[in-house]
Amino acid sequence: MPPSVSRALLLLAGLGCLLPGFLANEAQETAVSSHELDPPACHRIAPSLAEFALSLYREVARESNTTNIFFCPVSIALAFAMLSLGAKGDTHTQVLEGLKFNLTETAEAQIHDGFRHLLLTVNRPDSELQLAAGNALVVHENLKLQHKFLEDAKNLYHSEAFLVNFGDPEHAKTKINSYVEKGTRGKILDLVKELDPRTLLALVNYVFFKGKWEKPFEPNNTKEEDFHVDATSTVRVPMMSRLGRYNVFHCSTLASTVLLMDYKGNATALFLLPDQGKLQHLEDTLTTELIAKFLAKRNPRSVIVRFPKLSISGTYDLKPLLGKLGITQVFSDNADLSGITEQVALKVFKALHKAVLTIDERGTEAAGASVVELIPESVPESVTLDSPFLFVIYSHEIKSPLFVGKVVDPTQH
Repeated sequence: MPPSVSRALLLLAGLGCLLPGFLANEAQETAVSSHELDPPACHRIAPSLAEFALSLYREVARESNTTNIFFCPVSIALAFAMLSLGAKGDTHTQVLEGLKFNLTETAEAQIHDGFRHLLLTVNRPDSELQLAAGNALVVHENLKLQHKFLEDAKNLYHSEAFLVNFGDPEHAKTKINSYVEKGTRGKILDLVKELDPRTLLALVNYVFFKGKWEKPFEPNNTKEEDFHVDATSTVRVPMMSRLGRYNVFHCSTLASTVLLMDYKGNATALFLLPDQGKLQHLEDTLTTELIAKFLAKRNPRSVIVRFPKLSISGTYDLKPLLGKLGITQVFSDNADLSGITEQVALKVFKALHKAVLTIDERGTEAAGASVVELIPESVPESVTLDSPFLFVIYSHEIKSPLFVGKVVDPTQH
């Protein structure tokens, strides 16, 4: 690497948690003004976020068909959109277009305003859906950042900034990991394993999510059962079971069964169980338009749902993945990040993302016995997720996927 090019580090953490006992961050702003609600600015960027989520999923899935997948597209998009505030020229264009924004149709100001509103919406403390996001700029103590970049990062992305000495990588690593650990309520530990002492700037982002099942499972109904990892191997998993009214149907286009399970607080988990041998078809065929149709198709019926308890995680080096989406220059010696600082030429040498998901019966502090549903006397059908499936955790407030993943093996952590 030429000595004239210094290093920036981009770190992202996403957490999807259905365990009780965690509280969301206090919002930095507690109210959204009335003019922002009509129309919500975050809804204008939602189609791009959804397209980015599926595009990135396909790139991750191409890396391996034998491992679980879990990531937070909102977290990744937030960090790179904030980074674009300091990018210029082709570097700037590549980042925003790689996030699936059409710059001839959407003004850059609308993009950043959309993310600003998204953060306000996500961080509302009055929501039953406990969700929080945070950004931080970790700056080498001798690096002077452009005033406009600092102000825009603060005002649009609620980013805080703190100084470290990257020449002491252990101390810098501890500060960064502590920030992420605190933001994710101790669920994501040691995001940074090592730091290059030549690092000058780290952009850190996290999203914390705690969902409460609208219809919790009864723990006493959970039994050990087989999960069919592939045609020749099975694993034993604790399988939750619940009889209730759910939106479930078969999609012939995807050759998959679709199950919708709602959270309290205006969010829904979509689970997509492909027909035998149709997993690859599902991954290749799923679109944002189909997801929107599924979410709008509400006709609940009595179903026995059987679902594995699980705790999975995903850790990703985003450089090669985003490169396949056209974001390459920001990682190269030709990067133009002069809007961040003019002291040195910066490039992003590493972009890490880690996400963790835990699903159990409770998903809420309240017991499931409080949920009463009228069930017909006829024997209901059964939907059992006992083979690899895809899922999307979708926020109706921001009209975008919060998390995307695939469960291949529930015992694979």
